[in-house]
Amino acid sequence: MSAQPTALARRKRLWRISAAFAVLIGLAVYLVVQYVTGGPGAPRCTVQAEGAEGNTEAYEMTPEQAANAATISAVASSRGLPERAVTIAIATAMQESGLRNIDFGDRDSVGLFQQRPSQDWGTVKQIMDPVYSAGEFYRHLAKVPGYSRLPLTVAAQKVQRSGYPQAYAKHEANAARLTGALTGRDGAALTCTQSRPVDDQTGGGATVREKLVREFGPEVLPRTTGAGGRDAAGARSVTVPVRPAGPGTAGTTAQRGWELATWAMAHSADLRIEQISYAGRTWTAADSGKGWQKKPTGSDAAAGRSAGDVRIITAQ
Repeated sequence: MSAQPTALARRKRLWRISAAFAVLIGLAVYLVVQYVTGGPGAPRCTVQAEGAEGNTEAYEMTPEQAANAATISAVASSRGLPERAVTIAIATAMQESGLRNIDFGDRDSVGLFQQRPSQDWGTVKQIMDPVYSAGEFYRHLAKVPGYSRLPLTVAAQKVQRSGYPQAYAKHEANAARLTGALTGRDGAALTCTQSRPVDDQTGGGATVREKLVREFGPEVLPRTTGAGGRDAAGARSVTVPVRPAGPGTAGTTAQRGWELATWAMAHSADLRIEQISYAGRTWTAADSGKGWQKKPTGSDAAAGRSAGDVRIITAQ
């Protein structure tokens, strides 16, 4: 008579343990997702691009991911590389690190592209520098004959020599959308929101100038500043004259302008950028949820500035 109740109690106990374990697993997954994405209500960057059938397609990421992607794109621009190179690099970083500059990975792999010091990619300190690691990726990619005409998985694998080369393919569509926005291509746009004040971040006008030159190359800014130049060395504002993109690219002057403006938006949190203006539109951190807003007609001329410049204003 006692065996049946005992077996039933054991089954109930096992069911409760299983249910509790499932809840714990679900909670762990939720916490991991919130850690990676920043949690509900966190700042977001969204790419919107026209699909093949004319519909709008969106891809969402964290400001950290957008900033790293913007750096990858800027380094390609400084080298005069085509948009296809950027798409290959961003898709690779999406697969290898989730576009995060991580200091861990398989064996001694680190950084955006999970490059290995033991495989002559550089020191850990060098690889953890996104500008350096992107440059090394492009240096190896440029050695691949006809890489821009190869399938993305093939081109990426020639550089990475991954154990899972086909894994890059699943990122190609989103990488192409993000690349289009970062290179200023028509039909693609990036918007970022900020839900925290920029005053608690490091940055400022001097840091913006330094980062612009380091990522886009010295030609991105005038050689003189202060008296007789565009901006005073310690000013909050940075004026970036828009010139056609470098050799090897097919971008227009307007495309170059949006490339620079979008780069500034992607880095707005870490560089304490409060406002970006270009081509009659303005983005502000305070109203970042509204995206790019039209400026009053003639406001640039009244301030003695060219509407063809990208104007960046940082926090105090």
